[in-house]
Amino acid sequence: MYVVIEGIDTAGKSTQLDILKNNHKEAIFTKEPGGTQLGLKLREMALNGEAKSKVAEMFLFLADRAEHIEEVIKPNEKNMIVSDRSVISGIAYASNLPLEIVISLNLIATSNTLPTHVILLELTKEELTKRLQGKSNDSIESRGIDYLINIQNRMKETVKMLKLNHIFIDASLSIKEISEKIEDFING
Repeated sequence: MYVVIEGIDTAGKSTQLDILKNNHKEAIFTKEPGGTQLGLKLREMALNGEAKSKVAEMFLFLADRAEHIEEVIKPNEKNMIVSDRSVISGIAYASNLPLEIVISLNLIATSNTLPTHVILLELTKEELTKRLQGKSNDSIESRGIDYLINIQNRMKETVKMLKLNHIFIDASLSIKEISEKIEDFING
């Protein structure tokens, strides 16, 4: 089982991942970008805005994804793997290109290895605005509310285009309600 938790920043992924770590001690926990040694370097470069071109930034994330699939996902296929972000984020955040092109590039990077369970935590524009006010923003978050809502919409569209097994959860629900929905989905 290859479970991924997706959502734009501040949607509550970290909180739910902590709960999953408690409930599934046998699982392999990883993240994209940065789930490998090479990935950590690529993630730092991307989040620090070192790539001046959006296409270069996308290729940093594709390199990370290819390495992650080879080093973490494929060797652990017989285990439960839970990832903070995945190919879905990679496709959504490469918003300067049409989805179809970005999907093709990502399918090459992943060798067509896709999540078996996708959990997407969704925020309304109002809730996102409220949550972002209380924190300092990285180079991606500082692109603005409309940018992030567009990314969320691209995530949903990507999940549907790839016909992935998924659940979309309102991230404004209580932590307990969200974790129960996630467990039901994983165990269902």
